[in-house]
Amino acid sequence: MTASTLVSPATSDKLAKVMLWASASIAILILLFILGYIMIRGIPVVNLSFLLESPRLSGAEGGVLPAILGTFCLMVVAMLSAVPIGIGAAIYLAEYAPKNAMTGIIKFGVECLAGIPSIVIGLFGYAFLAIYLGFGFSIISGGLALMFMVLPWIVRVSEESIKAVPMGLREGSFALGATKWQTVSRVVLPGAVPGIMTGVILGIGKAIGETAVVMFTAGSSLLMPSSLFDPVRALSYHIYILASEGISDTMAYGSSVVLLAMVLLINLAAIAVQMRYGRYHGRN
Repeated sequence: MTASTLVSPATSDKLAKVMLWASASIAILILLFILGYIMIRGIPVVNLSFLLESPRLSGAEGGVLPAILGTFCLMVVAMLSAVPIGIGAAIYLAEYAPKNAMTGIIKFGVECLAGIPSIVIGLFGYAFLAIYLGFGFSIISGGLALMFMVLPWIVRVSEESIKAVPMGLREGSFALGATKWQTVSRVVLPGAVPGIMTGVILGIGKAIGETAVVMFTAGSSLLMPSSLFDPVRALSYHIYILASEGISDTMAYGSSVVLLAMVLLINLAAIAVQMRYGRYHGRN
């Protein structure tokens, strides 16, 4: 008699549910523990002056406004460059690319790009963007370097979202006389928007907390930037400096709370866009 025959199907089903519930609970508890620990240490520091003032004494006093603005500028440059390229590449791979060796190589290259360590991308950005192209330590260098990290996430998730659109919608569009591009732009893409937004969210979440890339490309200036060619200090790098150099753990935790709040706001904004677009698309 085997062990499987000693346990009834109903009992094994209950055990599986308990194990899955326990796994999900542990994951949530770990998240809550990390967030709670940071919030308890950082919230007392966060106030209006902390958000609106510039750092003083290398960040031991003052606020984090330049770092917030620098992070926002880096994200805007990264997403403005990565989203069009990523979605365009996803459309080509999902709708136009023939199934041959070259397409397989392109997909393999995208997956390899997603696995490249951030420190390597940072060194490449420093050598190519900052030195070879002459951008120096600047917002444009940091944003374009982050684009290399964000791009594969957007491509892969967007491609899968486009493929998930039912084939019947495409066939119905072709039956009505629509061209390939009309079908892709007016039928396929609207149905894939929620998935594409998920890829964008994942890309932003990966880039906004990146330290190694911006350290080699964006610089470490605590001054307010006035152009895309000015150096900035991203909030993640600011936290690293405060903690690693022993400047102020208290200010590091406060900056961490601000960074978490930025990530949360970005995610909520993306979810709101998904829901609003879903309702609009559903009415039409």
